[in-house]
Amino acid sequence: MNDREKKLLTIIGGMVGLVLLFLIGRSVFLKPLIEIDRRIAGVREKLDRLAKDRRDYFAAEDAVKAVATRTFSDDIDQASARFGEMLTRTLINSGLREADFSRLPTGTRKIRGALETGWTVRGDGPLHQVVNLIFLLDRATPVHRLDGLTLSPSDAPGRVKVSFRYLTLVPTPCPEVERGDLESRLNAESPERRAYDAMVARDLLRPYIPRPAPAPPAGQPPAPPRPAPPGSPGLEAYRLVSLSEWAGESEIHVRDLTAQKTVRYKVGDTIAGGVIVQVDYRPMPTPGRENILSGSRVILRIGNEYWAIERGGTFAQRHKLKPEQLPPGIAQF
Repeated sequence: MNDREKKLLTIIGGMVGLVLLFLIGRSVFLKPLIEIDRRIAGVREKLDRLAKDRRDYFAAEDAVKAVATRTFSDDIDQASARFGEMLTRTLINSGLREADFSRLPTGTRKIRGALETGWTVRGDGPLHQVVNLIFLLDRATPVHRLDGLTLSPSDAPGRVKVSFRYLTLVPTPCPEVERGDLESRLNAESPERRAYDAMVARDLLRPYIPRPAPAPPAGQPPAPPRPAPPGSPGLEAYRLVSLSEWAGESEIHVRDLTAQKTVRYKVGDTIAGGVIVQVDYRPMPTPGRENILSGSRVILRIGNEYWAIERGGTFAQRHKLKPEQLPPGIAQF
């Protein structure tokens, strides 16, 4: 190997050494700096997430406070009572008769962040007044939910049956807020109510009335009348429209479809040839439609037998109860 080759080899060796020295120095000095940068980025990300959570918390707190100002009370029992008072006032302001409607408490249900309570409402009335009721309840100021609304034709012309659950909330825990005026600014004469006039004008829920049979030709005697359907004569004219309980005392509302009036009875009174012994609120299969549950009924004692009339049924639809169907501790008269 001559001198020139030795110099060239020395230069190449020096360059390789410099490269190796650079790589070793970079790994020794830069790796800790990169790790520090990575940690700083992670801390910044956590800080940004905490700042966002803090903003979301205050926004949610403001939303909960805004909802709490539209609740009745921090106490669930007081809220339920005041909610029921508002419901009764709305019934009357709609033009409906309080006696034509039953109101049963739904009980308290715990959901995430609140307690839910309300009333189950059933009854019937003129179509335009029922529409007033639904409009006023749906547009009410307090926190509310109108659930399970059902409308169906009534036996009387111009009237409809209505049932629904009207619910409200009590936040838990409830923030300290100053509650405002919960009275509604709307009434049955408000311009917003006019949007529902078409439903009333067209009478969409009127029961189907079959076309009358054509008159017989001249000189031909009229066809004999059809025989009366089987059942108890006269009892089909009375319908059990409401079962309510106030101050621990049950009330039974019966609608006379012929005279178009509602009569109120109590436990111990005599109706349909029997004595009222109890109002039963147990969910039970509806006779003839066992796949549908009936929520309430009145129980009569006729002789030594017990009979039941389901809410919404006529007296002609009463049915005999088996011993195992009787509620425990049924009253004796």
